[in-house]
Amino acid sequence: MHHFALNGGALHAEDVPLKTIAEAVGTPVYVYSAATLRRHADALTRAFAPHEATLGQPLVAFAVKAASNVSVLRVLARSGLGADTVSEGEIRRALAAGVPAERIVFSGVGKTDAELAFAVGLGLRQINVESTVEMERLAAVAGRAGRVPDVAVRVNPKIGAGGHAKITTGGEGDKFGVPVEEALDLYRRFGRDPRLNLVGLACHIGSQITELGPLRAAFGVLAAMTRTLRAEGLDVPRLDLGGGLGVAYAGDDPTAPLAEYAAMVAETVGGLGVALTLEPGRLIAANAAVLLARVIQVTERGDGRRILVLDAAMNDLLRPALYDAFHDLVPVAPREGEALPHDVVGPVCETGDTFARDRPLAPLQAGDLVAFTGAGAYGATMASEYNSRPLVPEVLVDGSRWAAVRKRPTYEDMLAREPAPDWL
Repeated sequence: MHHFALNGGALHAEDVPLKTIAEAVGTPVYVYSAATLRRHADALTRAFAPHEATLGQPLVAFAVKAASNVSVLRVLARSGLGADTVSEGEIRRALAAGVPAERIVFSGVGKTDAELAFAVGLGLRQINVESTVEMERLAAVAGRAGRVPDVAVRVNPKIGAGGHAKITTGGEGDKFGVPVEEALDLYRRFGRDPRLNLVGLACHIGSQITELGPLRAAFGVLAAMTRTLRAEGLDVPRLDLGGGLGVAYAGDDPTAPLAEYAAMVAETVGGLGVALTLEPGRLIAANAAVLLARVIQVTERGDGRRILVLDAAMNDLLRPALYDAFHDLVPVAPREGEALPHDVVGPVCETGDTFARDRPLAPLQAGDLVAFTGAGAYGATMASEYNSRPLVPEVLVDGSRWAAVRKRPTYEDMLAREPAPDWL
């Protein structure tokens, strides 16, 4: 569910006409609905409520990489969510948004010593270690700091899943996590190391997952590992189940139902008495934002092909070019008329700057506003200034209130970041 709907013949974000935002901020622009963010956070929490007796209350740590704007994170922090982070920058964003350090998880395969030292000094909920060499580095960093961080071992269960090969993270050939036997040995080796406090196991097998079978299998691996380690006298008080649940980008897309997901978690790990962490990103943010754009022109080729040229480009919304991802495109003020096939493109000087081919669209003309739906996850966070196009701004709507929460830089701002050396 989301809070973008037609009202009086025009598309609104909650109570605010998208046309109003476009006139004030310009296009392209990301527009987030605070009500949708809250609704999705609440839906996940409520799905687990019937299983509190066996699962407790999981920490829901929002995957900051999905939508890292500080105001978006602040809405989620005030809804009770923690943060799943993969860099010092994301940790700092979470802290700036009001997420307490003890509700922040630090993951990622390439943490530098400086980032590890920063995390150790903060006393985060846990650091998810993804290799033996990283564990050794972390132990050394913690020893020098005289702090004992809480640490989990991220397991690669050789079970990959997701909506695209580039977002599958738990397969045998993926770079993430530690194979099961190596993970067990790593836990045994460092489980009693005075420099570290090993608190559990973690996994994350992919993104945009709509079938529960792979998740069930992966959680079963963690449960079996937990029993093995406990039988050897090692404490395993926590499991981090990652995220990855898919959302509907089109009306007929499947989704992973939350009630069934929560029940499956209860069946696989509910008898272990562990504290759980969940790391949703797309599930919370995807349908909480649109990318608002304006039609530059409609070109009709001699072969009858129609090319809809927008002022938004691949540098503003990379997912179609990177993942062949689908985003619905809807007019802000729909017109009556036959839907005809269009190629939807942006102005960047690459053929890859194509959002859709042969997309049936109702009549559109230069100056019309359109919105890419489902753009809240991995949209603004992956945007760039490619082709020297100003970084796309972000707007947050909350009821009838709205504000620009990331401003579009001017060309002068962009040039000022590149001072010339004194010899030029």
